[in-house]
Amino acid sequence: MAERADGDVCLVQLAPVTADAEVAPAVLAALGIRDRHGPELPDPVERLVTALAGRELLLILDNSEHVVEAAARLADTLLGSCPGLRVLATSREALGITGESLVPVSPLRLPPPDARDPLGYPAVRLFADRAAAVRPAFAVTPENVEQVVRICHALDGLPLAIELAAARLRTLSVAEVAARLDDRFRLLARGSRTALPRHQTLRAVVAWSWDLLDEDEQRMAGRLTVFAGGATAEAAERVCGLPEEVLFSLAEKSLVEAVDGRYRMLETIRAFCAERLAEAGEAETMREAHAAYYLDLAIAADDHLRRAEQLEWLARLDAESDDLNAAVRWATESGRLETALRLLAYCACYWWMRGHRTVSTTLAAELLERVGDAAPDGLKEEYAMCVLVAAWTGVGDDWLAERLEGLRPSLPTDYMPAKLEFLTLLLAMFTGPPEGVATPSQLRALTAAVPMSPWSTALTGCGYGFMLQESGEPERAGAEFERSLAAFRAMGERWGTMLALSGLADLAAEQEDHVTTLARAKEAMEVARQLGALADVAESLCRCADALARTGDPERARTDYERAAELSRRVGSTDILARAHCGLGEVALAVGDLAAARTWLERAREECPAGWYSVNDLRERIAAALAAVSGR
Repeated sequence: MAERADGDVCLVQLAPVTADAEVAPAVLAALGIRDRHGPELPDPVERLVTALAGRELLLILDNSEHVVEAAARLADTLLGSCPGLRVLATSREALGITGESLVPVSPLRLPPPDARDPLGYPAVRLFADRAAAVRPAFAVTPENVEQVVRICHALDGLPLAIELAAARLRTLSVAEVAARLDDRFRLLARGSRTALPRHQTLRAVVAWSWDLLDEDEQRMAGRLTVFAGGATAEAAERVCGLPEEVLFSLAEKSLVEAVDGRYRMLETIRAFCAERLAEAGEAETMREAHAAYYLDLAIAADDHLRRAEQLEWLARLDAESDDLNAAVRWATESGRLETALRLLAYCACYWWMRGHRTVSTTLAAELLERVGDAAPDGLKEEYAMCVLVAAWTGVGDDWLAERLEGLRPSLPTDYMPAKLEFLTLLLAMFTGPPEGVATPSQLRALTAAVPMSPWSTALTGCGYGFMLQESGEPERAGAEFERSLAAFRAMGERWGTMLALSGLADLAAEQEDHVTTLARAKEAMEVARQLGALADVAESLCRCADALARTGDPERARTDYERAAELSRRVGSTDILARAHCGLGEVALAVGDLAAARTWLERAREECPAGWYSVNDLRERIAAALAAVSGR
């Protein structure tokens, strides 16, 4: 209890104190002020005021969170009566007195994924030091550095957790420690025997903080663990069913941290609190509430994504992306297939615009395995969207190829989505025009009787343009693209703007107007960058490279194709990757490097999706270039 009073500094260790009434006596003991003998003892606070009134002293109240109210009252009284006194209190919760300055103590800094010298970061350095103490030959090497960094990240940079993990190297290898972190509380269950009991195991450290919470705070802490990427106050209140003031209280007690308006738990704390949620029997209920909240958010966001406010809503969904994915995954795995299909369908526009192809394809494929070969009753559009999302990174098996091929005929001939506006675009892109529609006039006749939103009207105008272009009417096609461009710009809708600009660029390329192609492609690329749509940036780079290659600048063309390939690979867009590799093959062919040309073109042929209507021209282009290589 009494550590020492050393000159102008007095350290008071409050961890062993068990009651508010023991705080002032603990300070007296640390100062070396003994109790006087007699029938009536002076009040401890009064004795402290008398003893400290004329002294210059720094009083450190260490580990005061469990007696924070008593520590706050004592500090306030002493500071008001002793002008030479300064108080430093360590606690998970602020004292909350006038004049207090808060200095948050963050976890140790962790190396980013691309760090050249992980040992330059305190978390890794602490692990290395403590590991060497129990295994003298230990050193961080190129062979184990990835696992060491993984351990430090998994433990959130918490010093005690890292020390406990390093201590396990007495009996385990670094790889074994890293592999067992999913059960971190069992793994890190033995520390120094001389430490305070609550510092001897990782579970005891977190349990100490948990036990200081009231019932509502414990409920909120447990329920908050259903969020994968943290939560806004509004989301936490709705999903957890408790007032936001309870969340703010957890932040004040350092159980959650507030970062940019979101409340997050360190993973170690989250794992402990998730156990408490399961013990309370609330995990299933909270998961359902979480999925319902994110379904409502996805539905509310969907329309806004195709209006002037789309950047604001894209950013909002970016912040919620981990939880949207988690909600789809939970609904799929738990058999809530209607919820999963609706969630996925209303996330599709966001995923497409942001280029989140790989994760969304996986989610859709897993859901299709559960749903089977046919759409559930009342969910035909949602099922169609799921099939299309599953096909985004290329058709991976015969079953999915059959679903994609049979999708359009399974819908009414005059099909226009009643619920999912964005489905209009994806159906045309993946499966071509509606059944029986082969000319622009037939498309006009089909859509004339269908009520359409301004966005769908502008999009259909692009459809007219593409059909007119294909039927050899470039002037009429250009007029349709220009009308659509004007409509999308009037709405402030950037993705549609980019689509119309891309159509104009391709039309100019067919007419060998490469200056216009380059200008339109650059305009489209700038809009794609505003949207953060990496797949569309890559596609625009391919158009720029096409124009550069055809105007005698193969080096700049090669650079743009390479950048496009890197971006499309990053987001899992195999159609754009195939287009970029086709372009690299054509550049190699143009400069006479036939071996490189064949390699690039054969790779492009393998990557080109097998079941997409929109890549028919690319398949023909690859075949023509390969024929040219063989003819040399």
